[in-house]
Amino acid sequence: MGSKPLIRVRDVMKTHFDLVEGMATVAAALETMQHVETKTLIVRPRNDHDEIGIVSLSDISREVLARDRAPDRVNIYEIMVKPAFTVHPDMDIRYCARLFDRFGLSRAPVVKDREVLGVVSLTDLVMKGLLPNL
Repeated sequence: MGSKPLIRVRDVMKTHFDLVEGMATVAAALETMQHVETKTLIVRPRNDHDEIGIVSLSDISREVLARDRAPDRVNIYEIMVKPAFTVHPDMDIRYCARLFDRFGLSRAPVVKDREVLGVVSLTDLVMKGLLPNL
């Protein structure tokens, strides 16, 4: 019996993502969003003692669109999740999938030494991590 190759989060994560300030309006953040395929905005920490935040397009849909709020009057900090669950780039994708399942996550920033390196999603874990091995 052969052992399965170890696939790490860094092997499947998206390295293109959008960083925004918490004070930005939802409208401004969406206008500057360049990497829609991540479906995520990473919120920069305000200082060295702050934590990374995250906002997904589904958060914006639920908190702004569905509630008929004006996107130019809602700040990112009002709807973001902070601190964001983060994963390490060297984590085995099987453990990442278990973490996502346990906490009901669909994506997370990939962070090393407080620097965001990318974003990983369930889709990335399955399509890039599992499919090539079938």
